[in-house]
Order: sequence, then structure tokens, then C-alpha cells
Amino acid sequence: MAAAAAACRLLRLAPRRLRPLTGLSLLPKPLSASSGWRRYCAAAQAAAPPPTASAATGETVGEFRRRIRVSKVKGGEDEGAAWVGKELTVRGWVRTCRAQRTVTFVEVNDGSCLSNMQCVLTPETEGYDQIDSIATGASVLVEGVVASSQGGKQKVELKVSKMILIGESDPTSFPIQKKRVSREFLRTVAHLRPRTNTFGAVARVRNALAYATHKFFQDSGFVWVSSPIITASDCEGAGEQFYVTTLLSNSAEGGCLVNSIPSKDGRVDWSQDFFGKPAFLTVSGQLNGETYASALSDIYTFGPTFRAENSNTTRHLAEFWMIEPELAFADLNDDMACASAYLQYVVKYILENCKEDMDFFNTWVEKGIIDRLNSVVEKSFVQMSYSDAVKLLIGSNKKFEFPVKWGLDLQSEHERYITEVAFGGRPVIIRDYPKDIKAFYMRQNDDGKTVAAMDLLVPRVGELIGGSQREERLDYLEARLDEANLNKDSYWWYLDLRRYGSVPHAGFGLGFERLVQFATGIDNIRDAIPFPRVPGSAEF
Repeated sequence: MAAAAAACRLLRLAPRRLRPLTGLSLLPKPLSASSGWRRYCAAAQAAAPPPTASAATGETVGEFRRRIRVSKVKGGEDEGAAWVGKELTVRGWVRTCRAQRTVTFVEVNDGSCLSNMQCVLTPETEGYDQIDSIATGASVLVEGVVASSQGGKQKVELKVSKMILIGESDPTSFPIQKKRVSREFLRTVAHLRPRTNTFGAVARVRNALAYATHKFFQDSGFVWVSSPIITASDCEGAGEQFYVTTLLSNSAEGGCLVNSIPSKDGRVDWSQDFFGKPAFLTVSGQLNGETYASALSDIYTFGPTFRAENSNTTRHLAEFWMIEPELAFADLNDDMACASAYLQYVVKYILENCKEDMDFFNTWVEKGIIDRLNSVVEKSFVQMSYSDAVKLLIGSNKKFEFPVKWGLDLQSEHERYITEVAFGGRPVIIRDYPKDIKAFYMRQNDDGKTVAAMDLLVPRVGELIGGSQREERLDYLEARLDEANLNKDSYWWYLDLRRYGSVPHAGFGLGFERLVQFATGIDNIRDAIPFPRVPGSAEF
């Protein structure tokens, strides 16, 4: 009986369509086929009579309807003025609760935007007897009528006629209170940090960037391809990969015993492993993406990648997302044009569609970020060779921490000097890098010393995108594999692409979390992903 009563109570919490506030019944109405209510649990259906033996009976699933969120009400230019006098139901989490003599103000946020809905309750409000249990973090449902606000912080507020406390929050232990806390602390409560202004805004901008990414490539005729997470090859040739194995059994008490791991000639016998050979978490979907570009022309991958690099910097994660397009019948110039167009598109999208969140970042995270991003959208990108970039850095007479010399990779301080100082905040593409510091799959230039590679540099971050024209010539690719001491047998399928209908092709990779950093001003990459995975930490 208690479970049925709880189910009935939950059903009352979720009207999809606005109902008149008068004559509200204390019992739930029957759910018809056209009902817009959301069913919270299967227990609600237990009260239905059992089907007869003669014929099976059932109830039609109700129509799914999008709820009205706070962003819909307050997100327009009039900040909600057009909603004055209309009924509204808000479901969300309490940010603050201020009780006065005759009225109580409860700020409710439903996650759809930065703004809270100020809810005004009086002793006549149905459910007001629960007001003492309303604390920061509690979940509530409030119904009422939108009215013009008397305060100066918002244009509208909700005059509440009914309030239901859905989930209580212990104010003595809830770790996120009104006072500001450090981002370092919030990483220790990553399951709750989305309820803060900063991380709620980061999540919404991240979502917008992901949507804009798919929209750009889909509108440009690309096909999205799911690249595998488990692989037997090393795309980058750096060897910083996580092993995937079933040889380490947890069945023994205290974990796997070392002497229980199959071995042969003093080495792990991978032939007895799940895949019959060493397998890893992927560091890139590029090689697999090339296979589909060799059939579908233009494709892109967008998924998680992994790197076992023991680095505890603000720029590195062990698990991160990569966007990797591949263009068939294309060279490095096509690759640079695509990368530039993509970056300008997604940046413009968030500036136009995440205005409230971007204003928040501009005020509280990085002053001037909107001007910086507008500069990326409005200014044309410039390109220069690696050799010219080295000359520029040497000629600057600036003392860098890392040396500048032809044949050495450019460091972040070099990249930022080029884009922020030398070119006054304009994005810059460096191309034609020495082949010895680049991956085996990049196309060798005619000079025999450089490859058709490019890095797109942006202010504050440095390298944001790295790409290249791929080596489509079989003999050159085999020679590069030999030089890198990579086993050609592991890449037999990749070499096949050069044997059967090879074409010039190019592509690039973009670390999605670095893009989120660039777009929000967040200085630590661990705050650009919901649950960061770094050395020594795999919580949540």
C-alpha cells in the first residue's frame, strides 16, 4: 500500500500540460491515451485491472511532449515579460530560500539556463507547511502564475499557488552552498558540481559545441562514423596506450596473482587473451576513419579516446573526446580550409545561442572572452611554414623557457607568442613540419625533410587542431613504418587502402575538451569534461 501511495503521489508531480489551478484533486486522474503526463515509475500501472482470458488489453502509450523550461520563459529579449499572467509549472532544484514575515522567496533552477525562477510563496500556498524542509539542493515542483517582479534582478517571478517537495536535501551536509568554493574542491564532488553556475554553464556550452559539430559536418555532406574504442594498432606510434585484457582475473581472493598470468618465454602469452593478441584503448579514430573516407569520400568521427600519459598538467586527460574528419580527394590546403571553417562555425554558434552563459564566462571566468571569440569568427586565418615560424621566433629576441631550433617541436609558449603577439590575436596555421617529429602516416613533401602537416594555433590555448595530408603512396608509407619501427603486419588493412584505389586524402584531429576550454575560458581541462580521468584518479 505504501508503494502504491508513493506511486500515486509521483504521478501528481508531473503534469505535462498546464492545468487550471482551481479544483485540484488530491487523487491522480486516470491516464487516458491522450494524457500528457509523464509516468515516473512502473508501479503506477499496477492498479490497472488484469487482462481477461478472452483478449489481451492494454493502454496506449501517451504522447511525449516537451516541457516548458525556465529558459523558454526567460530566454527571450523581453526576459519573460510576454509570459506575465500565464500559468507555469517549474520542476527543479532549490538554489536559495529566503523567508520573511509574510512571504518566502525560493530560487529554483531547472538546469536549462543560468537564470533561476524566483518563486514567491505565502502561507496560503498549497504545500506551504513543507517550507521548513526547503533547503539548498532540494528538488521541488511549483505551480503558479507568472507575474512582473518587484525586484530589480529579474523581470518576472512566479506567484506560487502549489508547491510539492520532491526530494529533501540535508542543509548540514550538502557540500555546495551559496558561498563560492574552489574548482579544486568541486572536482571532489563532481557528481554535484553541475548544480553550480560555472559547471552548469560549461555543460550547456559543451552540449552546444557538440551539436554545432554534428550540424557543421552533416550540412557539409560528411558521414558520421563510429570508430572502435578497442584497437590493436597505435595510431600515433607513441606507445602511450592502455592495455585491454582479460588475463588479470579478479576471481582469486585479493585480486589476480602474478603467477596466474599466462606466459611464454618469460613474456605475457597474449595468444591466450580475449582477442588473441595485445589490444588497447584507442588513442585516435583516424586510421579507421580513413577506411570509410576511402569509400564514402567525406566522413568524421566523434568519440572518446585514451592516452596513458602520466601527466598531471592542466592540459592533459587520460580520457578525452576527439573530433576527426577525413576528406577524400583532398590535399593539405583543403584540410586547412575545412579546419578554419569548422572552428569559425562552432564559435559563432555558441556566441549566438549561448548568450547568457557566455556573458557569465565573460564576467566571472575570463574578461574579454567574447571579444576574443568574435575575433576568431571575424578575422581571416593566416598560414606560414614551420621554417618561417622558427625564423620569426628566433628573430623576436624573446627569451623562451624551451629552446627554438629547426627540427624541434614548437611548445605552447612558442605557439601562443605567434598567435597572440606576432599576429595580434589572429588564428595562425603552421604547416610543413619536419617529418622526424610527426607521425608515420603524414605525406612526405618533395624536399624529403618535411611532411604535409599543419597545426592551427589560437590565442590563449596555442595548438587547437592538428592535421595533415595522409601518405597515399604505398612504398612511402611502408618505408615510414620501417623508420618508426612499427610492425607492418599490424597495419596490413591500412596498407590495403593504398593497394586498392588509393586517393589523396587529408584530415585533422581536435581535442574536444580543449575546444571547450577555448570557448569558455576555463583554465584547467579537468573542468571541461564531466568526469575527468587523470593519473591517480578515476572517481565517479
